[in-house]
Amino acid sequence: MGGNGYRIGILTLSDQGAVGKRVDESGSEVRRLVADLGTIEHYQILADDFEQIRTTLASWVDLAGLDLILTTGGTGLTSRDVTPQATATVLDYPVPGMAEAMRMASLQKTPHAMLSRAVAGVRGHCLIVNLPGSPRGARENLEVLLPALPHALAKLAGDPADCAR
Repeated sequence: MGGNGYRIGILTLSDQGAVGKRVDESGSEVRRLVADLGTIEHYQILADDFEQIRTTLASWVDLAGLDLILTTGGTGLTSRDVTPQATATVLDYPVPGMAEAMRMASLQKTPHAMLSRAVAGVRGHCLIVNLPGSPRGARENLEVLLPALPHALAKLAGDPADCAR
């Protein structure tokens, strides 16, 4: 954990955004929502490319030492939506409850939420979470996780305190 909180990375996956044809509104929304958790140390827009996503996530954890990485985009059903698959290859273990909570809350708003393939998990001491690509979807899903994120990040940083209340 850095002096001003956690070290955070935001990775937006968008073919159009990567070539400057779309403004990254979802990445901006994610940045706003996590500002109180720490410092955004890495931010990037990549095309929906499996190998680039995988390599970037691994590098941000292994070399940059980030505590939290939030991806936005690429969680749907098209052949270009490879974020969950790429993320899964870098995880040491999944945290399925986070993805389940996001889908459950989203289902209260749209039946399309059941189509999300977003995953969440841990690599090293870093939590990685996939969020939807739309600004509204990213915001609504992240808002579900925000109450639990400080505790999760503290535990990953080595907090030995008992979780029971």
